[in-house]
Amino acid sequence: MRSSGRNNRDSGRGNYRGAGNQRDEKQQRAGRPRPEERRYDVGGTSGSGGSSDRKDERRGGGPKSGAPKSGAPKSGGSRGAAARGGAKGGPRTGAAAKGRPGGKSGGPQRGRGQAPARPREYDAQVEERNRARHDKPQVKTPKTFGDQEGERLQKVLARAGMGSRRACEELIDQARVEVNGQIVMEQGVRVDPEKDEIKVDGLTVATQSYLFFALNKPAGVVSTMEDPDGRQCLGDYVTNRETRLFHVGRLDTETEGIILLTNHGELAHRLTHPRYGVKKTYLAAIQGPLPRDLGKQLKDGIQLEDGYARADHFRVVENTGKNYLVEVTLHEGRKHIVRRMLSEAGFPVDKLVRTSFGPIALGDQKSGWLRRMTNTEVGMLMREVEL
Repeated sequence: MRSSGRNNRDSGRGNYRGAGNQRDEKQQRAGRPRPEERRYDVGGTSGSGGSSDRKDERRGGGPKSGAPKSGAPKSGGSRGAAARGGAKGGPRTGAAAKGRPGGKSGGPQRGRGQAPARPREYDAQVEERNRARHDKPQVKTPKTFGDQEGERLQKVLARAGMGSRRACEELIDQARVEVNGQIVMEQGVRVDPEKDEIKVDGLTVATQSYLFFALNKPAGVVSTMEDPDGRQCLGDYVTNRETRLFHVGRLDTETEGIILLTNHGELAHRLTHPRYGVKKTYLAAIQGPLPRDLGKQLKDGIQLEDGYARADHFRVVENTGKNYLVEVTLHEGRKHIVRRMLSEAGFPVDKLVRTSFGPIALGDQKSGWLRRMTNTEVGMLMREVEL
């Protein structure tokens, strides 16, 4: 029994060795080295013993001389040629290259199993498909998932100077805010500050990038933004402003008082247009005594060289001896109209101050001071001219 088992093992080993020899013969015919031959250095060329001699020296055999020793690989033999041509990464030259189908000495060889090069037409088609895929129009997401248009109403009101955001939310809760004529009853409404009309307590809120200033013009200042003669003018008070401003109406050089400066063209036009009849109030210092019917004469109309001029209101504010301080209100804006009316009535003006322009009063603003109008004042001005 033991002998039969041993025979079976021997026969198995014989079959294994036979299969191995057949595989080695196939590899040699195909020009590929056997696994154990890949351990040799393949950097040398056929007929040169450089690398093989160095390996023999490291193994203790010394430099070769004469005939090779038995069992040592021959330089330039079939085994060396196979090793030199079949190692991974090494270029195939000589017999190893010629052994491959279509192989040429010295030329680049395509690796085993590498796919052939694609034609240029196919690459162009692939590029076109990629571009077509990326050129598709983007799908617009609903506003619920993206950025909604406009700004929140309380944010716009806060930026316009109506208070903090919390205070503006309370204005909305109290139903004091309206957008385009509709009272806002809920929070979170979005508006376009450049297009929508926003009002608080019936007054328009200047949410756009408009500027509104009131200047107490001193005497001797010319009512122009620039003066070619170099005289002091209104532009000297707003030289540090980035936005170009222009004045609303005019005042005589020697007349003091309030004058408006803004970059809102439509508002400035309406404030000076006779159709809207915006009233201006003046204080005039004159010499008396005054007749009792002076006010009636001014209200009925004074004949001037350019037509009748009528005052809307007249009253005596102060009287000290012959010195009188009278108040005249009128909606016309002709040149020197107050001075000409009183002079035609027989009372030349010593000093003239404009104390109000529509709903905007001069108050205690000092001469030469420039102040920014409040949102309430701007709203009253716009309501005055139906804006």
